[in-house]
Amino acid sequence: MRQSVVLNLGRGDLNNGFPLIIAQLQSEGNPQSRQFTARLPPAPELIDCYRRWQLLYDLVYQARSLNIRRHKTTPTDEDICIDEADVTHVSDADFAQISQELQNRIDTWLDSGEFSPIYRQLQRLLDPNQEIRFIIQTEDNQLRKLPWYIWRFFRDYRFAEVSLSPLNFEPTTTTKNSAEQVRILAILGDSTGIDIEADRRLLVDLPDAETVFLVEPQRREVSEQLWDKLGWELLFFAGHSSTQASGETGHIYINPTDSLTISQLRNALSEAIERGLRLAIFNSCDGLGLARQLADLHIPQVIVMREPVPDQVAQQFLKYFLREFASNRSFDLAVRKARERLQGIEGEFP
Repeated sequence: MRQSVVLNLGRGDLNNGFPLIIAQLQSEGNPQSRQFTARLPPAPELIDCYRRWQLLYDLVYQARSLNIRRHKTTPTDEDICIDEADVTHVSDADFAQISQELQNRIDTWLDSGEFSPIYRQLQRLLDPNQEIRFIIQTEDNQLRKLPWYIWRFFRDYRFAEVSLSPLNFEPTTTTKNSAEQVRILAILGDSTGIDIEADRRLLVDLPDAETVFLVEPQRREVSEQLWDKLGWELLFFAGHSSTQASGETGHIYINPTDSLTISQLRNALSEAIERGLRLAIFNSCDGLGLARQLADLHIPQVIVMREPVPDQVAQQFLKYFLREFASNRSFDLAVRKARERLQGIEGEFP
């Protein structure tokens, strides 16, 4: 029996705390839900820790000279400055240490007594042997950047997976796609400095799927395909993307000279969603802005990368996710299993 948790963090932030947090618990097949309230204290040190983690993450990959799915215009935190000399001094041990510190700080924050009225109920009412969909609702950009999946709760509940949504998200009603096969619209955008051919091969090899590829298309081509009367079930993008510093707007670079925001495709995407589009995968870097805009259109499921990622990591995640999803795992568990399998390449890609 699948269970779900919606954790509404309200209008608080890490600098000032969260005066009212509402958790709703519901079980599949039961229309009634249980509701609990709590608070969370300020945690400005978590912001600082995340920024230091982000700095070392960048340094580790600069030292390895790996191809990263990061567009050259991707904004960086103005408080983070990288000294070229530091690139050769950072070690995997340094990065492992800051990663552990970030996990410990997230655990400590969510273990606070002010949050215990909710945490105790989660532990009492949730079954660790059942699938749990855990949705965190927030409008705060710093909270969306945190790796929530490293929280102790998700280590204890092996069938739980976290996703993010705006505060007032409600799924829209979609019609069933009229095609017999799963229809996939795959946009292969600007590939400057990266290799997206592996992404194409993975989609070509999918069974029972009809995939239409748009290679470095123009805006009009993308729009026309989204309006296709047969509809699409999956929208896929590989290439470069970026999120503005505010976290509200994302760009996909559809070819070497042109980029698009979700708002520039709003009408076409809304039509595609009404015709059955239920999943969008952006196998590109820095995609939180894209997810934020797509949530406003009420697309059921979106996968984006929070940080710039190496080619091989993006490709391995896609391979594992498609394999798990095709084996009839739920969307949430397929995401979790795919992410966990990436541990096998952490020696090459920390």
